[in-house]
Amino acid sequence: MEQLPIFEVIGEVAKDLGVKTYVIGGFVRDHFLERDSKDIDFVVVGSGIDMAREVASRLPEKPQVNVFKNFGTAMFNYQGMEIEFVGARKESYRANSRKPIVENGTLKDDQNRRDFTINAMAISLNERDFGEVLDPFRGLDHIEDKLIKTPLDPDLTFSDDPLRMMRAIRFAAQLNFKIDKTALKAIKTNAERIKIVSQERTTDELNKIILSKNPSVGFNHLFNTGLLHIIFPEMAALHGVEFIDGKGHKDNFYHTLQVLENVCTMSDDLWLRWAAILHDIAKPPTKRFDKRIGWTFHGHEDKGARMTPKIFRNLRLPLNEKMKFVQKLVQLHLRPIALAKSTVTDSAIRRLLYEGGEDIDSLMKLCRADITSKNEEKVLKYLKNFDLVEEKLKEVEEKDKIRNWQPPVSGNDIQDTFEIIIGKHIGDIKSKIKEAILDGDIENNREAALEFMFKLGDEMNLKRKS
Repeated sequence: MEQLPIFEVIGEVAKDLGVKTYVIGGFVRDHFLERDSKDIDFVVVGSGIDMAREVASRLPEKPQVNVFKNFGTAMFNYQGMEIEFVGARKESYRANSRKPIVENGTLKDDQNRRDFTINAMAISLNERDFGEVLDPFRGLDHIEDKLIKTPLDPDLTFSDDPLRMMRAIRFAAQLNFKIDKTALKAIKTNAERIKIVSQERTTDELNKIILSKNPSVGFNHLFNTGLLHIIFPEMAALHGVEFIDGKGHKDNFYHTLQVLENVCTMSDDLWLRWAAILHDIAKPPTKRFDKRIGWTFHGHEDKGARMTPKIFRNLRLPLNEKMKFVQKLVQLHLRPIALAKSTVTDSAIRRLLYEGGEDIDSLMKLCRADITSKNEEKVLKYLKNFDLVEEKLKEVEEKDKIRNWQPPVSGNDIQDTFEIIIGKHIGDIKSKIKEAILDGDIENNREAALEFMFKLGDEMNLKRKS
């Protein structure tokens, strides 16, 4: 076992207080998986609060202990780690709540209540058997077998606390483990129980799946068990292929997962990954069949952008700049792809830079990820064209400074220049200056913009102030 100095202190306190104490849960699991862990949980066959206070008092730093009497837990931060103590307990549940009725218990009771065998392992910090691994449910074997399995009957485990269904899928995605067949069947059986879990807790697990190494593993499990249809029906609706007159479209669910996986190779950013998930979210409601050209999804980028705030609201995701970032990328995700298919003009590049603004790099990552095809030559051709688009973006930005563009002439400038002017005139002049700059008719600087403003004023018969 990894020997941390705090373990010795805890062992001494356990001896002095006459209580048995064990490291348990995620830290033990991660130790055997050789993963870093910043959280350490200790279970005490006695008072976890008393243990925490005594341990903190013996550490040189004397960390402040936060006590949660209702839960019988106490925690403090120590050398960058979150240390938590809880009294051993056993739990029972009511049908309409995932909050258990808690009683004092033994180590065995505490291990029985754990969600998965790989999280039920404990390591003794007691003098008699210090360092001994207590693994009643063969968690070490399941780590070796890369298997997610519940300690007790999975139907009972998932019915008692339905959030564990999301956690099982999250661990499968994070660790690239398989979920035990009996457990998968139990998730399908108990899927509807997820409705008693708060949306915030469900979405927190969903975000962890999205941030995992293999989010497509997680989403496939969510879909196949029926959970996705309940927690995120808009994404489940992407699944399936429809044929008319022998013409079918691609399965947009699996395409979305491929785009998400492609983004994951480029970025760890949660919100860019959400943009990948939502980029085609409006294809089901915009799907139409045309006998001449087959299936179309016209306007799915616009409708997808309109759907984004509602989806964020339903999932209790932040309705702030994060949502606006995702919405922008959904709205614009076809633009660079269209450029990659045709001759790239400076005007088109300026408009893309203007609309993408500071998010242009993220947009290009999403669009690269969106190039999926079984035809490798087709993919390579598009990627090569994308290289040209990105080179042109750099070239035009260096020359014209359009990214995060600010109008070189303000409304006040226009009001101060002309004698009689109404709001419509101000808007028209500003819009025409912007269009002229984006089209390359005038340079992006104040001198050129003012000269163009005077010309527009003359054309509109606006009298200048003397």
